[in-house]
Amino acid sequence: MLPVNEIRELPGGSLRPKEGCSSLNNYRQCVVQTMSEKAHSLSDDRALVRAAQGGDMAAFEELVARHRDKIYARAYSIMRNEEEAIDLSQEAWVKGWQRLKQFHGESSFSTWLSRITINLCLDQLRRLKRQQAMSIEELDEESGGVERQMPVLTVNPTEGLERAELRKRIDAALGKLSHEHRTVLVLHEFEEMEYKEIAKTMGCSIGTVMSRLFYARRKMAALLADLKKAVE
Repeated sequence: MLPVNEIRELPGGSLRPKEGCSSLNNYRQCVVQTMSEKAHSLSDDRALVRAAQGGDMAAFEELVARHRDKIYARAYSIMRNEEEAIDLSQEAWVKGWQRLKQFHGESSFSTWLSRITINLCLDQLRRLKRQQAMSIEELDEESGGVERQMPVLTVNPTEGLERAELRKRIDAALGKLSHEHRTVLVLHEFEEMEYKEIAKTMGCSIGTVMSRLFYARRKMAALLADLKKAVE
């Protein structure tokens, strides 16, 4: 596909070719393509999905441009590794293109692709888990550790702190959770998935989901307790 920057606009909205569009035929092709890409940029996701389902790659590329940051962020929030997040988010886009005709609009496109991304991340975590022993934190969860005895802390650190700093602190706290605890927290709090759906996605019981979420919330509350003090 010819890059968009192969077309240059003239004052008044007319178009003339750059390199690669010098011949009349190429010029016409470039103008038509650029007009199509401009139209895609003004379309909503559902219109782009319909076009992409019909084989319009430019429409799918517009979807990628709109949602790639969110998809990468979701992969990173679970994997905590930039290279793995990049690989898995790219794989999610490939699978999204391959399965696009299976998307029927029950949810938003970004939610649908987020689910694909999450499933890929969970599959990768399962592979990693088979290669290593259970962590001390996981053993502590099963036996009921000191974290269970901590009082529930209500943390509301949004006032008095810059959003960027808050995101940084929350991100650091998430990084200190185990894969299982971080994943269940991301699925419930960010993806707004119900216990039953989380259990199905993670391949565990609803009771395990509740236990992990309980532990993850207490751990996060403890890690962010100083933020509450900072704004009081």
